[in-house]
Amino acid sequence: MKPEAYDFLNNLSTIWAIIIGAVLATGGGLLATWIERHIERRQRERNAGLFFGEMLSTLDVLLEFATQTRGIGDPYGPITLRMLRSARREIDIYDRNRESLFFLRDAHLRARVHTLILRLTMPIDGIFDFMQEIALTEAQLRALPAGHEERDEITKRLEGLRQRRDTSFDFVAETAAQLKPAIADLEPIAHQSFQQMARVARS
Repeated sequence: MKPEAYDFLNNLSTIWAIIIGAVLATGGGLLATWIERHIERRQRERNAGLFFGEMLSTLDVLLEFATQTRGIGDPYGPITLRMLRSARREIDIYDRNRESLFFLRDAHLRARVHTLILRLTMPIDGIFDFMQEIALTEAQLRALPAGHEERDEITKRLEGLRQRRDTSFDFVAETAAQLKPAIADLEPIAHQSFQQMARVARS
C-alpha cells in the first residue's frame, strides 16, 4: 500500500486536536465567566448586606432615641419629632435603593426587611398626620369661647387623636424591637458586625 494512503490518518488526528482544543477553550471560557459572575454576585450580595445592615442599625438607634426622649418632658416635643423625621429619611433612603434588596439570596430575609420597613413607615407617617390634625383641632378649640356647645365635641375628638397618635408610636416601638434580629442576620452576609456602629451612636 502506498504511503499516501495513510495521509487521512494524519489529517484525522489534526481535526481531533482542533476539536479538542476548541472544546477546552470553550469550556475554559464558560468556567471563567461562571467564576466571574459568581464573584460579582457575592460582591453585590455583600454590598447589599452592608447597606441594609447600616440602614437598619441607624434606624434602630434613631427609634430607640425617640422612645427615650418621648419619656422625658413633652412626649412629642421637638427632639422626639426630630428623631422621627431622621428615621423617616432613612426609610426614604431605603425606598431609593430598594432594588438592591434582590441581591440578597435569602428570600425570607428579604421579606423580613421589606415588611419591617412597611410596618414602620405607616405609623411614623401617621404620627406626623396626627400631629398636624391635633394642632389644627387645638387651634379650633382655643378659638371657641368658654361654654360653647361645640367645645365638648372638639375636646373628645382631640383626645381621640392623641390616643391614636400614642397607639401609632407604641406600634413603632414594638416593630423597632424586631430590627435587631434582622440586623444580626445581615452580619454574616456583610462580613461585618454592626454592633460597633450602634455602640458609637449610643455613646
